[in-house]
Amino acid sequence: MSDVLQQVRRGPLFRLTGVRIAGTGSCVPEQVVTNEDLGRLGCDPEWIIQRTGIRERRHAPPGVSTSHLATGAARQAIAAADVDPSQIDLLLLATFTPDRLLPQTATAVQQQLGLECPAMDLVAACAGFMYALVTGAQFIATGSCRNVLVIGADTNTRVLDPDDKKTFPLFGDGGGAVVLSAGSDEQGMLAATLGADGSGADLLTRRMGGVETPFHPGATADADGRVPWLMEMDGRPVFKWAVRLLEDTFEHVLTAADRDKDSVKLWLLHQANSRILDAATDSMGVPRERVVKHLDRYGNTSAGSIPIALDESFRAGQVMAGDELLMCGFGAGLSWGTALWKW
Repeated sequence: MSDVLQQVRRGPLFRLTGVRIAGTGSCVPEQVVTNEDLGRLGCDPEWIIQRTGIRERRHAPPGVSTSHLATGAARQAIAAADVDPSQIDLLLLATFTPDRLLPQTATAVQQQLGLECPAMDLVAACAGFMYALVTGAQFIATGSCRNVLVIGADTNTRVLDPDDKKTFPLFGDGGGAVVLSAGSDEQGMLAATLGADGSGADLLTRRMGGVETPFHPGATADADGRVPWLMEMDGRPVFKWAVRLLEDTFEHVLTAADRDKDSVKLWLLHQANSRILDAATDSMGVPRERVVKHLDRYGNTSAGSIPIALDESFRAGQVMAGDELLMCGFGAGLSWGTALWKW
């Protein structure tokens, strides 16, 4: 992989103010799967907690897909924003677990919500919500749209090997959403950046299902037991990369916004692993109570993790006008997106 610091410093910086988050929402399946429920994998429940911070996660039942989770979160966000659905001008759905390969799942969400607006998917895995948030903010900041619905949702359990004890316990299903609208000149992204390093693409991947290696009826597991149409992750190098990335991208964005860590009310980071979040924020001296965590209850919900954290924090009264929030998504690609947002 390329040098992380150099990659971060070469990343573009944005300032997109005049944008506000008018409403938030989230949706997770009802089925709770505890560490004890995964005992069949031979995993010690306490080991999972110590290594990841995860105690339980949510699994979508048969018949519930990414579009359903996205729609549930979107309905809450639209209601919270007090916006008529007819006033939604654009729908952006971040997901790497679409209902179908064609058409885009955003159109299924659009239909379920009864919207009449452009609708598209963005694929950047666990960084997807941040990519979509930056994109949506641009449409508001330029005056091209009045209200943009931005959703991050993934049904991870459908693309995981249920016998993979290293990966299967880490993930859950869920989605979150926000409605972006015009705000004051002080609101919005004080600084934001996006980045990617394709040299790490094989560290977190699904090798079969695209046109490079299409599905075929005779597909089986390879000599190493890997199922090519399911997700694979080489956790150790991803862990090391993520810790370095977070430290560098935090500094990059805070410096660009002329802020320091003490100005940040809440740190809303992708919920990949508690040890990753602790290592990166402890090194900066960030009080742990300011780092929002829900992975103990939901596991890694990929594109859903940041908007779920944002929705729960807002509904708990932890986010007030004028607060500054640091959001960062990171994962497969390798891709990342970081923003300092003023509420």
